[in-house]
Amino acid sequence: MDLRIFTEPQQGADYDTLLAVAKATEDLGFDAFFRSDHYLRMGDVDGDPGPTDAWLTLAGLARETSRIRLGTLMTAATFRLPGVLAIQVAQVDAMSGGRVEFGLGAGWYEAEHTAYGIPFPRAKFPRLEEQLAIITGLWGTPVGETFSYEGEHYRLTDSPALPKPAQARIPVLLGGMGKERTPRLAARYADEFNVPFASVEDSAAQFGRVARAAEEAGRKPDDLIYSNALVVCVGRDDAEVARRAEAIGRDADELRRNGLAGSPSEVVEAIGRFAAVGSSRMYLQVLDLHDLDHLELIASQVMPQL
Repeated sequence: MDLRIFTEPQQGADYDTLLAVAKATEDLGFDAFFRSDHYLRMGDVDGDPGPTDAWLTLAGLARETSRIRLGTLMTAATFRLPGVLAIQVAQVDAMSGGRVEFGLGAGWYEAEHTAYGIPFPRAKFPRLEEQLAIITGLWGTPVGETFSYEGEHYRLTDSPALPKPAQARIPVLLGGMGKERTPRLAARYADEFNVPFASVEDSAAQFGRVARAAEEAGRKPDDLIYSNALVVCVGRDDAEVARRAEAIGRDADELRRNGLAGSPSEVVEAIGRFAAVGSSRMYLQVLDLHDLDHLELIASQVMPQL
C-alpha cells in the first residue's frame, strides 16, 4: 500500500507551509505529495493567507524535492485551457526530472469561479472529455509532427505539440463516483482511478464499475491502479486523536466512521479493509499542515505495518 500526503491549501496555507510539508513527506519516506486545485476556502475558516496556484506550487516543489511524486487531486478543467495546461504540466514534469502525476476533474465549486472571474460552464463533463483527448494527444504526438483537434468546445490547428514531458507517459488520474460516464472515461484515459471520501462498500462498487468498463474498452482491469483519498487523524492514544480531530473541526468518532482515524493499529486495520477490495494506494488528506509530528507518527507507526 502506497501512502501519499494530500493537502488542501485553499483552507489556509502559503507556499512556505506547503514546502515544509513536502520536505517532511520526502524525508519521512512517503510516496508522494499531492494538493488540491482550488482558489477559495470551504467551510467556516478564514482561508488566510489566500489561495496558492496548484501548478505554480508544484513547479516550486519540483526544484526543492528530489524523490517524491508530485501531483493534483484534481486539477479543475474549468481553470485552464487544455493547450496551456498541457504545456504547464509538461514543464513541471521536466523541472522535477519526471516525477509528475496528473489528476484532472471537471471542476465543481461555482463560488470560486464567481470570486475570481473564471467562467463556469454548465456542460462541464463534455469539456473534461475533450481536455483529456487534447492534453494526452499533445503529449503523445511524436516530435516533429503536429497535432490538430476539432471538437465542440476546443479547436487546435497544427500545434507543434511541445514541450514534451520528461516521462514517456505522465500518469493520468481520474476519479469520482459517477456510475456510467466516469468509468467509461477512466477506461479510455486513466492510469489510476481514485475514489474520494467513500466507504469500503462504495469504493468496491465503483472499482468494479471501472474494471468492467476497462474490459469493455479492451483493457485489462489491473492495468489501472485503484486508490482512495480519506481524511487522516492518528494519535498515540484517544486524547491525542481527539486533539487532532478538534484542531481540524471534526469529531474523532465521526472520523473513525468516515476517514482513517484512531490509533496506529486502528488506522492500519482500516486501510486493510480498503486493500481487501482492491485499493493499493491511499491519499492521506492532512488538514492541519502545521502538525508535522502527525506525519512523523504515521511514518513511524503506520507505514511499517503495511
